Amino acid sequence: MRFILTAGQVHDATQASALLMGYRAKHVIADRGYVGRDLQEEILSSGAKPVIPPKKNARFIPPFDKKIYRERNVIERMICKLKHFRRVATRFEKNAMNFLAMIYLAATHLWLR
Repeated sequence: MRFILTAGQVHDATQASALLMGYRAKHVIADRGYVGRDLQEEILSSGAKPVIPPKKNARFIPPFDKKIYRERNVIERMICKLKHFRRVATRFEKNAMNFLAMIYLAATHLWLR
């Protein structure tokens, strides 16, 4: 598992390349916010297949596997469970490094359950 902490106003898609670096996968599942030619080319060059639905206003609609896309809910549920930890949800930690450490502790606790 890998987490990258960014400022609140930064979109997560800016860190997608860093999160994918070093991983091997058959598919990379993401939501519509990650529809970008650069990211999709990077996914394809790594040997994986992007499973990203097109934006609603897209002219060209590439096919994507809806069955595989449903697996995205596993990550969404994990993020929701992370928010059950009060220190993570309310960001008690003032220092970014301490906050990231708390996220890793909470994720480890969930993984070991």
